[in-house]
Amino acid sequence: MRQSSMLLPTLKENPADADVASHRLMLRAGLIRQVAAGIYTWLPLGLRVIRNIEKIIREELDRAGAQEVLMPVVQPAELWEETGRWQKMGPEMLRMQDRHHRDFCLGPTHEEIITDLFRREIHSYKQLPGNYYQIQTKFRDEIRPRFGVMRAREFTMKDGYSFDLDQDGFDQTYRAMHDCYTRILTRMELDFRAVEADSGNIGGANSHEFHVLADAGEDTIVHSSDSDYAANLEKAVAAPPPPRAGAGEAMSTVATPDCRTIADVAKLLSLPVERCLKTLIVRGEESLVAIILRGDHELNDIKAAKLPGVIAPLEFADETEIEAAIGASPGSLGPVELQLPVFADPYAFAAADFCCGANNDGYHYQNVNWDRDLNIPAENVIDVRNVQPGEKSADGQGELKFLKGIEVGHIFQLGTVYSEPMQATVLDRNGRSLIPIMGCYGMGVTRLVAAIIEQKHDEVGIIWPAPVAPFQVHILALNYAKSDDVRCAADELYNRCQRAGLEVLLDERGERPGVKFADADLIGIPHRVTIGDRALKEGNVEYRYRTDAEATSLPLGDVFERLSA
Repeated sequence: MRQSSMLLPTLKENPADADVASHRLMLRAGLIRQVAAGIYTWLPLGLRVIRNIEKIIREELDRAGAQEVLMPVVQPAELWEETGRWQKMGPEMLRMQDRHHRDFCLGPTHEEIITDLFRREIHSYKQLPGNYYQIQTKFRDEIRPRFGVMRAREFTMKDGYSFDLDQDGFDQTYRAMHDCYTRILTRMELDFRAVEADSGNIGGANSHEFHVLADAGEDTIVHSSDSDYAANLEKAVAAPPPPRAGAGEAMSTVATPDCRTIADVAKLLSLPVERCLKTLIVRGEESLVAIILRGDHELNDIKAAKLPGVIAPLEFADETEIEAAIGASPGSLGPVELQLPVFADPYAFAAADFCCGANNDGYHYQNVNWDRDLNIPAENVIDVRNVQPGEKSADGQGELKFLKGIEVGHIFQLGTVYSEPMQATVLDRNGRSLIPIMGCYGMGVTRLVAAIIEQKHDEVGIIWPAPVAPFQVHILALNYAKSDDVRCAADELYNRCQRAGLEVLLDERGERPGVKFADADLIGIPHRVTIGDRALKEGNVEYRYRTDAEATSLPLGDVFERLSA
């Protein structure tokens, strides 16, 4: 491709509305242009990267035995009503009606569509296992699209779905997809982690996320310093707390005027924060529910929303509701004689001689002890907190450390969450009807472009890994229009690269050398060859790999061997 004829509009300055490096560089390097909030046009350079990512994904999925299909973007409401998700999905699902007033949506995901296809076409155990995928446009009406294509409303995604007869068969499929995703990201030369994760509104049992490690990541990844344990913060657990110490002094009441926070109470009573327990009140299905944490710990909303009787997603009670139910304001609440369902985090339950609110404004209890001063059922002691850096790993090996990651893939163990309500069944070898076990496997194609850039860039531009780069070679021909020597050398190398199957971009524009060098750094093609009159007089050109500190002088006759090595 000749750069003078390519739609490649680079920008010198950083766009004012781009908050992260990938968004800035994708706009400046001419990969994308915004059409509306969270909706982008992909220009030729960006589309070439997408196609290279898709190629790797297809090759590895086909190698794993998956079959490619293509399902519709527009989906009828009645399929979503069969699983109950038409009502459960929030405003992120864009609903609409056709001219006959029938309800449809723009597909945010395709579990219902693939399950409907399965029940229509697959009837015998002999047709299983089945593993199907597509690479297709999705639409999710994000309340706040941001970070460019990292959190866009319209995006390209690889989604896949598997069907197995039994758990053993499914476990094999799940492991195969885990290995497949690992190969995909490894081929893209990315530093990534696969971590235990929450299944969210997709449903199902356990799941794993694949994160590209980058400072701009929205997700916190927790991993052990000495083992393979890794999970996102929503799912991570630490080693259990040490046994509770014995009770000391008798419980007493103390005045705590103007103390609204744990820090205020701890300071007034000269107590470490971890000996002050906080009581959070959330909405339940039948009443308000109290959750008890140590004062230095944070509630994990995802874990808390899974507590029995608690409304999901988690909703905190407002001050009016709390005062009506308890007779005290937030800041003076505690579990002693509290007439609400109470759940305690294990670390809070391990506290002895602790302080907590007395359910009377301006007062707290001191030297409170579980079992002696209050009781809760053993099953109500449940992990509901965020782990903290430096805590012992749950497997007992090493300490927990935190990283930032960008989620680019997620694999789910769905079970029969969709196949059962949609009556997708097959006959086994004995003629009995069985409900297949499903899996779901997603990978964000356009998000991967941004994640790669977040991990692979420097102060001047993108650093493309060779397998996904839009071109392998960038030839900068200086003074191309006026120098016969430069033009002949550049054209000969360009044609030779093309004949060898190398994807090459020839910059033969009439721009100043500084402009060409800046654009080349910005675009980030791995191999750069600069051809100019001065070096050619000695039979040389300049070669530079994108991450090299300096260019190297090479004989013109040797540069092709360097490029094709």
